[in-house]
Amino acid sequence: MARALLAVLLLVALVGCGSSSSGTGAPVTGISRSDDDGYNGILMKAPVGTPYAVPDVRLTDTDGRTFDLARQPRRTLTFFGYTHCPDICQIVMSTLASALAKLPDSDRNRLQVAFITTDPARDTKPVLRTYLERFDPHFVGVTGRLADIVRLAKPLGIDVLKGQKLPSGGYEVEHTTNVIAVHAGQGDLVWTASTSPSDMAQDLQKILKEDP
Repeated sequence: MARALLAVLLLVALVGCGSSSSGTGAPVTGISRSDDDGYNGILMKAPVGTPYAVPDVRLTDTDGRTFDLARQPRRTLTFFGYTHCPDICQIVMSTLASALAKLPDSDRNRLQVAFITTDPARDTKPVLRTYLERFDPHFVGVTGRLADIVRLAKPLGIDVLKGQKLPSGGYEVEHTTNVIAVHAGQGDLVWTASTSPSDMAQDLQKILKEDP
């Protein structure tokens, strides 16, 4: 008999990449999962959860085209990070690249990865493009006004804060490190930064079969 109990599973960590501080964490409302939903990540659609509603915010990709996450024609694996991040961002982007490499072409063609900068002051379009080429040339880099990026991030459970100044004169950017799968204007599947490529690939194959 399938267990009906839904337990709050995910703790969202506000992480300053390379920071010596521990950051903060709190249970996320609206994210629950059933023990038998078949996903390694956190499923956020009926009947086990409520998806994030993606706001209509227009940003710009590295080719200068308008990027509206809510209106993307393909399921979009979305990560908010920045190129000066020395650790977590690189790990997550490598995970995404490895997960997609495990999929057949038919599934990969139905997906895209969007890296949305949390540091638009330093992450110019050329900087973003060079950074993403290290992982997969098909990854989409997205930038815009910081206020607009925050306006998009907040309803998706993503916090963005300017962190402490570094001895080098630079600064850190604290940000939530989840990956959110967005489809038809809704964020319906979430993975933490510790998710393995195999687990993510398994989830992607499953949810693509369920997509209309």
